[in-house]
Amino acid sequence: MNWLEHYLTNSPDLPRLFILVFTFLICWLIEKRISTKDGKLKTKHAFFNARFILIDVPVQVVLGLLFSVVIGYDMKHRFGMFDHLGPIQNPLIQFALMFIMLDFLEYVYHVIMHKVKPFWMFHLVHHSDKKIDVSSTLREHPGETFARLSFTLLWVFITGVPLWIFILRQFIQIASNILAHASVRLPEKLNSVVSLIFITPNVHQVHHHYKLPYTDCNYGDVLSIWDRMFGTFITLPMEKTIYGIDSCFEEKENTNFKTMVTIPFSGYRTSATVEN
Repeated sequence: MNWLEHYLTNSPDLPRLFILVFTFLICWLIEKRISTKDGKLKTKHAFFNARFILIDVPVQVVLGLLFSVVIGYDMKHRFGMFDHLGPIQNPLIQFALMFIMLDFLEYVYHVIMHKVKPFWMFHLVHHSDKKIDVSSTLREHPGETFARLSFTLLWVFITGVPLWIFILRQFIQIASNILAHASVRLPEKLNSVVSLIFITPNVHQVHHHYKLPYTDCNYGDVLSIWDRMFGTFITLPMEKTIYGIDSCFEEKENTNFKTMVTIPFSGYRTSATVEN
């Protein structure tokens, strides 16, 4: 574990970025290969969602620079929870404890994004996607990117997580999110076992069903244990799952990039009646 700590702390960003991009592309190509949908439509959908990256970059860069500042402050002043783990010196145990703590805080963040109306207006852009696949992970309004990274900065400050643990946690988190959005499903028997602890595509895609109470369930990031603990875990058969959000269900609206960028500023929307 020490070699991994050293590598993640000192390695340049490029290899880490390559691994993440490679993971995304492999999942997308596998998904496209096994998909019964029109490949051209799937590619068009992916390029539409990828456009959000262009407007997210400035937010990512500015807030990304703050992470090293916050982590450096915690290391210097020993402010965070990590410095109060006491006699625990085993890096594997340290990683496990910090991973669980950060995962719980990400669950809290996700609940906030749904329950606080101004935050929800940004988050619904992600939920408006009616064709969930790995490219849906790119569909994030820069306002949500700002909120997400700001909350993550707060979690980093509170926990005092070391850089290597934070980076490794981010790898696992991103890979998990990509897989959770993939348009594949685990066999039910396998899913019933894996989902006892982890978020699976079967579990997360219920969260993308177009109406309540399913929209407000299965908030988990990597671990499903928080949903089970706090009563937000719900199942729904694949054939009954309809992607999208009922307050923004029109195809012409949720596939219009300008509309998606400006919709958070148009006022809060209540749920609408959707016929299918």
